[in-house]
Amino acid sequence: MDPETVQQFLDEQRDAAPEELQQDFLNLEDYWDRKLWHQLTDLLIELFDNRASSPQRLPLFRHFILSFSEKINQLKFVALGLAAATQCQDDQERLDFFTDLAKKVNKPSSQDAYVYALVAGAEVKLRLQDLEGARKDLDTAELILDTFDSVEVEVHAAFYRTSASYYQAKADFALFYRSTLLYLACIETNALSSSESQHLAYDLSIAALISDSIYNFGELLLHPLLSTLKSTPHAWLRDVLYAFNKGDLAAYDALKGNFTREPLLEQHQTFLYQKISLAALTEAVFRRPPHDRAMTFRTISRETNVKVEDIEILIMKALSLGLLKGSIDQVGGVARINWVQPKVLDLEQIGGMRGRLREWDGSVNKLGNWIEGVGKDVWAA
Repeated sequence: MDPETVQQFLDEQRDAAPEELQQDFLNLEDYWDRKLWHQLTDLLIELFDNRASSPQRLPLFRHFILSFSEKINQLKFVALGLAAATQCQDDQERLDFFTDLAKKVNKPSSQDAYVYALVAGAEVKLRLQDLEGARKDLDTAELILDTFDSVEVEVHAAFYRTSASYYQAKADFALFYRSTLLYLACIETNALSSSESQHLAYDLSIAALISDSIYNFGELLLHPLLSTLKSTPHAWLRDVLYAFNKGDLAAYDALKGNFTREPLLEQHQTFLYQKISLAALTEAVFRRPPHDRAMTFRTISRETNVKVEDIEILIMKALSLGLLKGSIDQVGGVARINWVQPKVLDLEQIGGMRGRLREWDGSVNKLGNWIEGVGKDVWAA
Protein backbone atom coordinates (compact mmCIF):
# COMPACT_ATOMS: atom_id res chain seq x y z
CA MET A 1 0.00 0.00 0.00
CA ASP A 2 1.49 3.33 -1.06
CA PRO A 3 1.83 6.21 1.48
CA GLU A 4 -0.85 8.35 -0.19
CA THR A 5 -3.41 5.53 0.06
CA VAL A 6 -2.48 4.98 3.72
CA GLN A 7 -2.87 8.68 4.46
CA GLN A 8 -6.26 8.75 2.74
CA PHE A 9 -7.37 5.71 4.75
CA LEU A 10 -6.28 7.33 8.03
CA ASP A 11 -8.17 10.51 7.14
CA GLU A 12 -11.32 8.47 6.49
CA GLN A 13 -10.95 6.57 9.77
CA ARG A 14 -10.36 9.78 11.68
CA ASP A 15 -13.50 11.34 10.24
CA ALA A 16 -15.53 8.24 11.17
CA ALA A 17 -14.07 7.92 14.69
CA PRO A 18 -15.84 9.16 17.84
CA GLU A 19 -14.76 12.57 19.06
CA GLU A 20 -12.78 11.06 21.94
CA LEU A 21 -10.52 9.28 19.42
CA GLN A 22 -9.89 12.23 17.10
CA GLN A 23 -6.64 13.26 18.78
CA ASP A 24 -5.36 9.67 18.74
CA PHE A 25 -5.83 9.53 14.99
CA LEU A 26 -4.02 12.85 14.55
CA ASN A 27 -1.13 11.42 16.55
CA LEU A 28 -1.18 8.28 14.38
CA GLU A 29 -0.86 10.41 11.27
CA ASP A 30 1.96 12.38 12.82
CA TYR A 31 3.98 9.30 13.76
CA TRP A 32 3.23 7.72 10.38
CA ASP A 33 4.59 10.82 8.63
CA ARG A 34 7.78 10.64 10.69
CA LYS A 35 7.99 6.82 10.59
CA LEU A 36 8.59 6.49 14.34
CA TRP A 37 7.71 2.79 14.51
CA HIS A 38 8.07 2.23 18.25
CA GLN A 39 5.95 5.24 19.19
CA LEU A 40 3.45 4.40 16.49
CA THR A 41 3.10 0.84 17.81
CA ASP A 42 2.59 1.98 21.40
CA LEU A 43 -0.02 4.52 20.29
CA LEU A 44 -1.88 1.81 18.36
CA ILE A 45 -1.89 -0.44 21.43
CA GLU A 46 -3.25 2.44 23.50
CA LEU A 47 -5.89 3.12 20.84
CA PHE A 48 -6.95 -0.55 20.69
CA ASP A 49 -7.26 -0.65 24.48
CA ASN A 50 -9.96 2.01 24.21
CA ARG A 51 -13.36 0.32 23.86
CA ALA A 52 -14.58 3.07 21.57
CA SER A 53 -12.07 1.89 18.94
CA SER A 54 -13.72 -1.51 18.53
CA PRO A 55 -15.39 -0.88 15.13
CA GLN A 56 -12.13 0.43 13.67
CA ARG A 57 -9.63 -2.15 14.90
CA LEU A 58 -10.00 -4.66 12.08
CA PRO A 59 -9.90 -2.09 9.24
CA LEU A 60 -6.90 -0.38 10.86
CA PHE A 61 -5.09 -3.69 11.14
CA ARG A 62 -5.79 -4.83 7.59
CA HIS A 63 -5.30 -1.51 5.79
CA PHE A 64 -2.74 0.26 7.97
CA ILE A 65 -0.78 -1.95 10.38
CA LEU A 66 -0.08 -4.66 7.80
CA SER A 67 1.62 -2.05 5.59
CA PHE A 68 4.51 -1.75 8.07
CA SER A 69 4.18 -5.02 10.03
CA GLU A 70 7.79 -6.10 9.47
CA LYS A 71 9.15 -2.84 10.89
CA ILE A 72 7.65 -3.20 14.37
CA ASN A 73 8.05 -5.57 17.31
CA GLN A 74 6.48 -8.84 16.13
CA LEU A 75 5.04 -9.77 19.51
CA LYS A 76 3.26 -6.40 19.69
CA PHE A 77 2.15 -6.90 16.09
CA VAL A 78 0.46 -10.17 17.09
CA ALA A 79 -1.05 -8.52 20.18
CA LEU A 80 -2.63 -5.91 17.91
CA GLY A 81 -3.87 -8.73 15.70
CA LEU A 82 -5.51 -10.48 18.65
CA ALA A 83 -7.29 -7.25 19.60
CA ALA A 84 -8.41 -6.69 16.00
CA ALA A 85 -9.73 -10.26 15.69
CA THR A 86 -12.40 -9.60 18.32
CA GLN A 87 -14.26 -7.81 15.52
CA CYS A 88 -14.35 -10.84 13.19
CA GLN A 89 -17.87 -11.96 12.36
CA ASP A 90 -17.47 -15.55 13.61
CA ASP A 91 -14.91 -18.06 14.83
CA GLN A 92 -14.21 -19.44 11.37
CA GLU A 93 -13.22 -15.98 10.11
CA ARG A 94 -11.22 -15.50 13.31
CA LEU A 95 -9.39 -18.80 12.77
CA ASP A 96 -8.49 -17.85 9.19
CA PHE A 97 -7.23 -14.51 10.49
CA PHE A 98 -5.01 -16.16 13.13
CA THR A 99 -3.72 -18.74 10.64
CA ASP A 100 -2.55 -15.97 8.31
CA LEU A 101 -1.12 -14.04 11.26
CA ALA A 102 0.87 -17.07 12.44
CA LYS A 103 2.30 -17.63 8.95
CA LYS A 104 3.39 -14.01 8.76
CA VAL A 105 5.45 -14.15 11.97
CA ASN A 106 6.77 -17.70 11.56
CA LYS A 107 10.40 -16.61 11.22
CA PRO A 108 13.50 -17.61 13.23
CA SER A 109 13.68 -14.16 14.80
CA SER A 110 10.04 -14.06 15.95
CA GLN A 111 9.21 -17.54 17.23
CA ASP A 112 7.70 -16.10 20.41
CA ALA A 113 5.21 -14.14 18.31
CA TYR A 114 4.55 -17.28 16.25
CA VAL A 115 3.69 -19.21 19.41
CA TYR A 116 1.40 -16.38 20.55
CA ALA A 117 -0.53 -16.48 17.26
CA LEU A 118 -0.52 -20.29 17.12
CA VAL A 119 -2.02 -20.58 20.61
CA ALA A 120 -4.70 -18.02 19.72
CA GLY A 121 -5.66 -20.22 16.77
CA ALA A 122 -5.73 -23.30 19.02
CA GLU A 123 -8.15 -21.51 21.35
CA VAL A 124 -10.53 -20.85 18.45
CA LYS A 125 -10.22 -24.48 17.29
CA LEU A 126 -11.35 -25.60 20.74
CA ARG A 127 -14.49 -23.48 20.40
CA LEU A 128 -15.04 -25.06 16.96
CA GLN A 129 -14.72 -28.53 18.57
CA ASP A 130 -11.52 -29.30 16.62
CA LEU A 131 -9.72 -30.83 19.58
CA GLU A 132 -7.21 -32.72 17.44
CA GLY A 133 -6.20 -29.56 15.58
CA ALA A 134 -5.90 -27.64 18.86
CA ARG A 135 -3.71 -30.38 20.35
CA LYS A 136 -1.42 -30.29 17.32
CA ASP A 137 -0.97 -26.51 17.60
CA LEU A 138 -0.37 -26.70 21.36
CA ASP A 139 2.25 -29.44 20.90
CA THR A 140 4.05 -27.32 18.31
CA ALA A 141 3.91 -24.31 20.64
CA GLU A 142 5.22 -26.32 23.58
CA LEU A 143 8.20 -27.64 21.60
CA ILE A 144 9.15 -24.07 20.69
CA LEU A 145 8.63 -22.74 24.22
CA ASP A 146 10.95 -25.45 25.57
CA THR A 147 13.78 -24.02 23.46
CA PHE A 148 13.51 -20.54 25.03
CA ASP A 149 15.56 -19.44 28.01
CA SER A 150 12.94 -16.77 28.66
CA VAL A 151 9.78 -15.50 26.99
CA GLU A 152 7.27 -12.74 27.63
CA VAL A 153 4.85 -13.74 30.38
CA GLU A 154 1.76 -13.12 28.22
CA VAL A 155 2.91 -15.85 25.81
CA HIS A 156 3.20 -18.41 28.60
CA ALA A 157 -0.10 -17.25 30.10
CA ALA A 158 -1.88 -17.74 26.76
CA PHE A 159 -0.33 -21.19 26.34
CA TYR A 160 -1.32 -22.41 29.82
CA ARG A 161 -4.82 -20.91 29.57
CA THR A 162 -5.50 -22.64 26.25
CA SER A 163 -3.92 -25.89 27.47
CA ALA A 164 -6.22 -25.81 30.49
CA SER A 165 -9.24 -25.35 28.21
CA TYR A 166 -8.10 -28.33 26.13
CA TYR A 167 -7.67 -30.61 29.16
CA GLN A 168 -11.03 -29.51 30.53
CA ALA A 169 -12.66 -30.45 27.21
CA LYS A 170 -10.91 -33.86 27.42
CA ALA A 171 -11.98 -34.29 31.08
CA ASP A 172 -8.33 -34.71 32.11
CA PHE A 173 -8.78 -33.12 35.52
CA ALA A 174 -5.21 -33.46 36.81
CA LEU A 175 -3.66 -31.72 33.79
CA PHE A 176 -6.42 -29.11 33.79
CA TYR A 177 -5.61 -28.40 37.45
CA ARG A 178 -1.87 -28.14 36.76
CA SER A 179 -2.23 -25.97 33.64
CA THR A 180 -4.67 -23.59 35.33
CA LEU A 181 -2.38 -23.08 38.33
CA LEU A 182 0.50 -22.37 35.93
CA TYR A 183 -1.72 -19.88 34.10
CA LEU A 184 -2.59 -18.15 37.38
CA ALA A 185 1.13 -17.96 38.21
CA CYS A 186 1.64 -15.95 34.99
CA ILE A 187 -0.99 -13.28 35.64
CA GLU A 188 -2.11 -10.85 38.31
CA THR A 189 -5.19 -12.44 39.87
CA ASN A 190 -6.81 -9.05 40.38
CA ALA A 191 -6.78 -8.60 36.60
CA LEU A 192 -9.56 -11.21 36.41
CA SER A 193 -13.15 -10.13 36.79
CA SER A 194 -15.11 -11.33 39.81
CA SER A 195 -17.10 -13.81 37.72
CA GLU A 196 -13.92 -15.14 36.02
CA SER A 197 -12.22 -15.65 39.38
CA GLN A 198 -15.22 -17.49 40.84
CA HIS A 199 -15.58 -19.62 37.73
CA LEU A 200 -11.89 -20.63 37.82
CA ALA A 201 -12.00 -21.30 41.57
CA TYR A 202 -15.06 -23.51 41.12
CA ASP A 203 -13.56 -25.49 38.22
CA LEU A 204 -10.22 -25.93 40.03
CA SER A 205 -11.98 -27.17 43.16
CA ILE A 206 -14.02 -29.74 41.23
CA ALA A 207 -10.91 -30.92 39.34
CA ALA A 208 -8.91 -31.28 42.57
CA LEU A 209 -11.64 -33.34 44.20
CA ILE A 210 -12.40 -35.80 41.40
CA SER A 211 -8.88 -36.24 40.01
CA ASP A 212 -7.49 -39.67 40.86
CA SER A 213 -3.93 -38.32 41.13
CA ILE A 214 -4.38 -35.15 43.22
CA TYR A 215 -4.34 -35.80 46.96
CA ASN A 216 -2.64 -32.62 48.10
CA PHE A 217 -4.62 -29.39 47.64
CA GLY A 218 -2.04 -27.15 49.28
CA GLU A 219 -1.36 -24.85 46.32
CA LEU A 220 -5.07 -24.26 45.77
CA LEU A 221 -5.86 -23.77 49.46
CA LEU A 222 -3.18 -21.10 49.70
CA HIS A 223 -4.21 -19.31 46.51
CA PRO A 224 -6.23 -16.10 46.97
CA LEU A 225 -8.49 -17.23 44.13
CA LEU A 226 -10.19 -19.73 46.44
CA SER A 227 -11.41 -16.97 48.74
CA THR A 228 -13.62 -15.65 45.90
CA LEU A 229 -16.02 -18.53 46.65
CA LYS A 230 -16.84 -17.01 50.04
CA SER A 231 -20.29 -15.43 50.26
CA THR A 232 -21.39 -17.18 47.05
CA PRO A 233 -23.71 -20.16 46.53
CA HIS A 234 -20.55 -22.25 46.08
CA ALA A 235 -19.01 -21.46 49.48
CA TRP A 236 -19.70 -25.08 50.53
CA LEU A 237 -17.16 -26.27 47.95
CA ARG A 238 -14.37 -24.41 49.73
CA ASP A 239 -15.44 -26.07 52.99
CA VAL A 240 -15.29 -29.48 51.28
CA LEU A 241 -11.69 -28.85 50.23
CA TYR A 242 -10.71 -27.96 53.80
CA ALA A 243 -12.49 -31.09 55.06
CA PHE A 244 -10.43 -33.20 52.63
CA ASN A 245 -7.23 -31.44 53.68
CA LYS A 246 -7.92 -32.35 57.33
CA GLY A 247 -9.35 -35.77 56.59
CA ASP A 248 -12.47 -34.72 58.49
CA LEU A 249 -15.08 -37.40 57.76
CA ALA A 250 -17.66 -35.78 60.02
CA ALA A 251 -17.44 -32.51 58.06
CA TYR A 252 -17.54 -34.49 54.82
CA ASP A 253 -20.76 -36.24 55.87
CA ALA A 254 -22.29 -32.88 56.76
CA LEU A 255 -21.35 -31.36 53.40
CA LYS A 256 -21.91 -34.21 50.95
CA GLY A 257 -25.60 -33.32 50.58
CA ASN A 258 -24.38 -30.44 48.39
CA PHE A 259 -22.96 -32.88 45.83
CA THR A 260 -26.34 -33.05 44.10
CA ARG A 261 -25.66 -29.47 42.90
CA GLU A 262 -22.72 -30.67 40.79
CA PRO A 263 -23.21 -33.72 38.52
CA LEU A 264 -19.49 -34.59 38.49
CA LEU A 265 -19.36 -34.82 42.28
CA GLU A 266 -22.59 -36.81 42.36
CA GLN A 267 -21.19 -39.29 39.82
CA HIS A 268 -17.97 -39.76 41.81
CA GLN A 269 -19.40 -40.16 45.32
CA THR A 270 -17.88 -43.63 45.85
CA PHE A 271 -14.45 -42.40 44.80
CA LEU A 272 -14.78 -39.25 46.92
CA TYR A 273 -15.53 -41.34 50.00
CA GLN A 274 -12.40 -43.40 49.33
CA LYS A 275 -10.39 -40.21 48.87
CA ILE A 276 -11.60 -38.61 52.12
CA SER A 277 -10.90 -41.93 53.88
CA LEU A 278 -7.31 -41.79 52.61
CA ALA A 279 -7.08 -38.21 53.86
CA ALA A 280 -8.39 -39.33 57.26
CA LEU A 281 -5.77 -42.09 57.35
CA THR A 282 -2.85 -39.79 56.55
CA GLU A 283 -4.14 -37.25 59.08
CA ALA A 284 -4.35 -39.93 61.79
CA VAL A 285 -0.74 -40.93 61.08
CA PHE A 286 0.40 -37.32 60.93
CA ARG A 287 -1.08 -36.54 64.35
CA ARG A 288 1.12 -39.20 65.96
CA PRO A 289 4.79 -38.66 66.86
CA PRO A 290 7.25 -40.56 64.60
CA HIS A 291 8.10 -43.11 67.35
CA ASP A 292 4.41 -44.04 67.79
CA ARG A 293 3.35 -44.96 64.27
CA ALA A 294 2.87 -48.70 64.68
CA MET A 295 -0.95 -48.67 64.65
CA THR A 296 -3.37 -51.58 64.87
CA PHE A 297 -6.18 -51.75 62.33
CA ARG A 298 -8.66 -51.21 65.16
CA THR A 299 -6.86 -48.06 66.30
CA ILE A 300 -6.87 -46.70 62.74
CA SER A 301 -10.56 -47.57 62.43
CA ARG A 302 -11.38 -45.75 65.65
CA GLU A 303 -9.42 -42.62 64.64
CA THR A 304 -10.64 -42.46 61.03
CA ASN A 305 -14.22 -43.82 61.37
CA VAL A 306 -13.45 -46.29 58.55
CA LYS A 307 -14.66 -49.88 59.06
CA VAL A 308 -12.02 -52.32 60.39
CA GLU A 309 -12.49 -54.67 57.43
CA ASP A 310 -11.65 -51.84 55.02
CA ILE A 311 -8.48 -50.66 56.77
CA GLU A 312 -5.98 -53.04 55.14
CA ILE A 313 -7.12 -52.18 51.62
CA LEU A 314 -7.10 -48.48 52.54
CA ILE A 315 -3.49 -48.66 53.78
CA MET A 316 -2.38 -50.59 50.69
CA LYS A 317 -3.99 -47.90 48.51
CA ALA A 318 -2.20 -45.14 50.46
CA LEU A 319 1.13 -46.97 50.09
CA SER A 320 0.63 -47.48 46.35
CA LEU A 321 -0.19 -43.78 45.86
CA GLY A 322 2.90 -42.68 47.79
CA LEU A 323 0.83 -40.98 50.51
CA LEU A 324 2.50 -43.17 53.15
CA LYS A 325 5.62 -45.30 53.43
CA GLY A 326 5.83 -48.31 55.70
CA SER A 327 4.73 -51.93 55.98
CA ILE A 328 1.70 -54.00 56.98
CA ASP A 329 1.66 -56.98 59.38
CA GLN A 330 -1.41 -58.77 58.03
CA VAL A 331 -1.32 -61.49 60.70
CA GLY A 332 -1.04 -59.10 63.62
CA GLY A 333 -3.28 -56.49 62.00
CA VAL A 334 -0.70 -53.75 62.47
CA ALA A 335 0.53 -51.00 60.12
CA ARG A 336 4.03 -49.60 60.72
CA ILE A 337 4.31 -46.18 59.08
CA ASN A 338 7.63 -44.34 58.83
CA TRP A 339 6.70 -41.46 56.48
CA VAL A 340 3.61 -39.43 55.56
CA GLN A 341 3.30 -37.05 52.60
CA PRO A 342 3.73 -33.38 53.63
CA LYS A 343 0.72 -31.11 53.19
CA VAL A 344 -0.60 -27.64 53.95
CA LEU A 345 -1.67 -27.27 57.59
CA ASP A 346 -4.47 -25.20 59.06
CA LEU A 347 -4.18 -23.51 62.46
CA GLU A 348 -5.54 -26.53 64.33
CA GLN A 349 -3.02 -28.86 62.65
CA ILE A 350 -0.19 -26.40 63.31
CA GLY A 351 -1.25 -26.35 66.96
CA GLY A 352 -1.06 -30.14 67.06
CA MET A 353 2.43 -30.09 65.57
CA ARG A 354 3.48 -27.48 68.11
CA GLY A 355 2.28 -29.76 70.89
CA ARG A 356 4.25 -32.71 69.50
CA LEU A 357 7.38 -30.58 69.24
CA ARG A 358 6.99 -29.54 72.86
CA GLU A 359 6.52 -33.18 73.85
CA TRP A 360 9.63 -34.14 71.89
CA ASP A 361 11.60 -31.30 73.51
CA GLY A 362 10.52 -32.49 76.94
CA SER A 363 11.53 -36.06 76.13
CA VAL A 364 14.97 -34.92 74.99
CA ASN A 365 15.44 -32.94 78.23
CA LYS A 366 14.39 -35.95 80.31
CA LEU A 367 16.81 -38.18 78.42
CA GLY A 368 19.60 -35.67 78.93
CA ASN A 369 18.91 -35.45 82.66
CA TRP A 370 18.82 -39.26 82.95
CA ILE A 371 22.14 -39.65 81.13
CA GLU A 372 23.68 -36.98 83.33
CA GLY A 373 22.34 -38.68 86.47
CA VAL A 374 23.50 -42.22 85.72
CA GLY A 375 26.80 -41.20 84.16
CA LYS A 376 28.24 -38.85 86.79
CA ASP A 377 31.29 -41.02 87.45
CA VAL A 378 31.99 -41.31 83.76
CA TRP A 379 31.76 -37.56 83.24
CA ALA A 380 34.07 -36.99 86.24
CA ALA A 381 36.65 -39.45 84.89
